[in-house]
Amino acid sequence: MAVQNQSKIFSYASKAGLFAFCSTLSLTAGAGAASAQDTASTAGDDVIVVSARRRDESLQDVPVAVSAFSGDQLSALGVSDLTDIEAITPNVTLETSRSTNSTLTAFIRGVGQQDPVAGFEAGVGIYLDDVYLNRPQAALLDVYDVERIEVLRGPQGTLYGRNTIGGALKYVTKKLSDEPEARLRLTGGTFGQFEGVGSFSLPLANDSSIGDLRLGGGVAYLRRNGFGDNLNLTDLENYNKDLLSARVSVEWEPSDSVSFRIAGDWTEDNSDPKQGHRLVAIPGAPILDNVFDTRAGLNTPEQKVTAKGISGVAEWAMNENFTLKNILAYREDDTYSPIDFDSLPLADLDVPSFYGNSQFSEEFQILYSSDRLNGLVGFYYLDADALTQFDVILDETAALLLLPGINAYTSSDVGTKTWSIFGDFTFDVTDTIAISAGGRYTSDKRSMSLDRARYFTAGFSPTFGGPDRAPTLIDADLDATADFTDFSPRASITWQPTDEHTFYVSYSQGFKGGSFDPRCGANAAPDLDGDGLSGAADPDDQIEFCSFDPENISTYEGGWKNNLFDGRFRSSLALFYSDYSDVQVPGSIGIDADDDGIAETFAGVTTNAAEATMYGLEFEGNAILAEDMFHNGDSLGYQFSLGYIHTEFDSYQGRTGTDISDLAKFQNTPKVTAFSQLTYTKPMSLFGRGGDISVYTSGSYRSLTHQFGYPSPQLDQPEFALLNAGLNWVSEDGRLKISVHGTNLTDKEYIVAGYDFVTTFPEFGNSALGTTGVLTSFYGNPRQVFGTIEVAF
Repeated sequence: MAVQNQSKIFSYASKAGLFAFCSTLSLTAGAGAASAQDTASTAGDDVIVVSARRRDESLQDVPVAVSAFSGDQLSALGVSDLTDIEAITPNVTLETSRSTNSTLTAFIRGVGQQDPVAGFEAGVGIYLDDVYLNRPQAALLDVYDVERIEVLRGPQGTLYGRNTIGGALKYVTKKLSDEPEARLRLTGGTFGQFEGVGSFSLPLANDSSIGDLRLGGGVAYLRRNGFGDNLNLTDLENYNKDLLSARVSVEWEPSDSVSFRIAGDWTEDNSDPKQGHRLVAIPGAPILDNVFDTRAGLNTPEQKVTAKGISGVAEWAMNENFTLKNILAYREDDTYSPIDFDSLPLADLDVPSFYGNSQFSEEFQILYSSDRLNGLVGFYYLDADALTQFDVILDETAALLLLPGINAYTSSDVGTKTWSIFGDFTFDVTDTIAISAGGRYTSDKRSMSLDRARYFTAGFSPTFGGPDRAPTLIDADLDATADFTDFSPRASITWQPTDEHTFYVSYSQGFKGGSFDPRCGANAAPDLDGDGLSGAADPDDQIEFCSFDPENISTYEGGWKNNLFDGRFRSSLALFYSDYSDVQVPGSIGIDADDDGIAETFAGVTTNAAEATMYGLEFEGNAILAEDMFHNGDSLGYQFSLGYIHTEFDSYQGRTGTDISDLAKFQNTPKVTAFSQLTYTKPMSLFGRGGDISVYTSGSYRSLTHQFGYPSPQLDQPEFALLNAGLNWVSEDGRLKISVHGTNLTDKEYIVAGYDFVTTFPEFGNSALGTTGVLTSFYGNPRQVFGTIEVAF
């Protein structure tokens, strides 16, 4: 067995290495995303500063598996939103959730959240200026006015407000300038793409009486035609984009030791609903040639997403050792979405839905800094509410049963109140050795109010505009609460024998709280307490059936970061091993309530069914291969990343009680991810201005990716590679930038998500639903070409 595993590792590594080599030789494919260090910079000049440990440190010194991308790099390379980071970051999956335009699906090292419904904590935490976003709706942030983005891999909790078990993405917006400035960025491209982004920073005061006062903000309008069309509802496109977003902030520094920042943001997404591509033909509806086209017949409610938030950060440097920091925030978002599972004009599995989320958070930190001891202690509080409402319309199934219609309605309101105390300190034992230790105590309280009902009449429920009528059956009327507590430690040892080398080993635990599945079919609960009652007759059985316990992970990691040859080569290597226990396994199953062999509705069932082991490596870096090759100040740089992860379920209890660990798969977790980029830069004047032009070539590779926790041959995406290309010209003063980008140049079709109510695995609880065969897929973006001009005033 060990020999087979080693052979597989060698095979994947060989493919990734060959891919990287071929990408290096290719001079026609280019520009993926940003690098952690600018490979075109002169040797030794570039130091990337990150705040992964809540203090500014060099990326090459921090003993954490973290990738960092500066705002200038992201802008220059045409990165539009968080999903573009996926290609260049090892062991990371970032995707637009199925049937959505702005909901984020994120996985790091095999841990994440596939289904963006209420009641589940995210496996990967998304932070906007240190404010944790509790829900994935509206979390797919567009990249503009950004200082940097950091991707932290592994459990986070001793340094951050909310505990996250898989990792964290930190989106840090730009601080305001002391001098008046403004920027305008315009982008145009294929599929009618037009983007306009403007930002400004304006000092309002700078005197001894009130201190420094600055006002700034940005606005972005992002538009693109669809990659396909809705062939049934001809006024709708498919995969289009229509988004307006704005941010504003005020910064006040009354003295050198005190600062305040108030920031607000607002986003409205009016894109058309994104519907899937059917993989099952029926009479009169063959499989469409264009994978971006759809025949979906549902547009109720009309697709719309709004999100807004406000935060306040106060910081007081009491003396040279102690700093107090407080982060107060409120956020809310609403998502109206018509999800047509069958992607047909028929109402076979039509789901009009609404998600409403709100959150209030408070975080207080005491930071300590001295020559040998640095760290913090903090308190975090979150009060969040997530409302999920949806119909499940099965009129075609009803017609088969000679009924006028079937509509299963669900309304679930999940509340979260959580507080925690956390701390993490680093002590320099010697000039070369440091030890770190931290811990976190978390107390979670969950509540759920669940209503499920069925209408044996055609049409929508009253919530979604249907006639005001009483339901035919009430399947569930359940109120429940649950409490969970946890202590998660972390420790590490760092050795810096020289300024060029950093070695570390670490141990950390992660915790993901238990909760309730908001789609639970409480009426289908079996007799779990042995009292002879089950289903609708026993609320205790319903609560147990609908709830699930926390999951935990223990991660061991070792790393080496280096800065060699006077800064000409920099790399980071991380090796990790994780024990993953009580894994929360969400699923959707069809429910045949009357035992006639036809499922009338579906319900969510989440269990702590699995134990798993993961291990792997992450290797990333860049090199300056040559400088002044042609004696004209030119340079050649190379950036790479390689991720490998082995995932294995040690046990997995199926719905029938049997162990199905040999069948189960990890979702959204390819064994190998790789990225390779070659950049050639030389001085070039343009429009009478001096500057530099860069031509770059890149490619990314991902091995076989499973969409679900079980094999789904038509939806699982085989290994594939994407090639990109582009060039940038930047003036000497940085005030004018011109770029052209080409992405997915081979126009590769690749699946990123899907729905499967065809594959039947009784062990997983899978059952067919609908009469037309619900098997639909969603795809990554096709080939795009676009140009950008950015002017600073």
